[in-house]
Amino acid sequence: MSYTAEISRMNPTCFLFLIDQSGSMGDAFPETSRKKAENVADAINRLLQNLVIRSSKSEGVRDYFNVSVIGYGSNTGPAFSGELAGKEQVPISQVAINPARIVERTKKVEDGAGGLVDQTIKFPVWFDPTSNGGTPMCQAMETAHRILSTWLSQHPDCFPPIVIHITDGESTDGDPTEAMQRLVRLASNDGNVLLFNVHLSSNPDSKPVEFPAPPVELPDRYARMLFDHASALTPYMVSVARSDYQLKLSDGAKGFVLNADPILVVTALDIGTRTPTLR
Repeated sequence: MSYTAEISRMNPTCFLFLIDQSGSMGDAFPETSRKKAENVADAINRLLQNLVIRSSKSEGVRDYFNVSVIGYGSNTGPAFSGELAGKEQVPISQVAINPARIVERTKKVEDGAGGLVDQTIKFPVWFDPTSNGGTPMCQAMETAHRILSTWLSQHPDCFPPIVIHITDGESTDGDPTEAMQRLVRLASNDGNVLLFNVHLSSNPDSKPVEFPAPPVELPDRYARMLFDHASALTPYMVSVARSDYQLKLSDGAKGFVLNADPILVVTALDIGTRTPTLR
């Protein structure tokens, strides 16, 4: 394991988000009224905004990252909205200047007297919730493989690309095991592609599991498959999880989350996209 390559404008890395947009993503999270697709869209948009902020310097947004957002459901392909619609991969500077729209949201903030008040904030939207069709996971993994194969041929020395896959159901176009194995065999000179599997399980027997290390008990063979093919966290990601989120991770902790609620989805996205200092 290396994962020590410097990330710079001359040597950027790539984030690829694979988002399940099947019909079941229209179901609500347990104990909430919001659909899974809506919460996942909020988490992706918040993360894109954070990536823009992390890349911002006094002279503007530096292209440390290229970003792909691929949805799969009734169709498999680019899932950006607005001006970026149809684009498989874009530099973060283009993400910064091309939100589909800006909406207003409210959040609770301290009022200075021990209470909380609502504060209105601007919230950029690049990705909209969709829930329709089946779960063609094999096709989604093959699409990711094609995109990252091209990226790695052009950036052989980059910090390895990171794939964050969010799903709530079983594949409907076959067993994705081989496709996942092919994906994580892709590598730069600094290490193999990293795959996170965030599983929004609907199994009533499943309990929340966050970044476990083997051995671990899981409720079904599908959760086991997603766990088995998730990558181990890098040492830097482990340090972030421990210091920023006070997670007590074991050695060998993997990029796998089961039965994630909206907060855990955000946590997984943040940890999964943490990389060493940018230059």
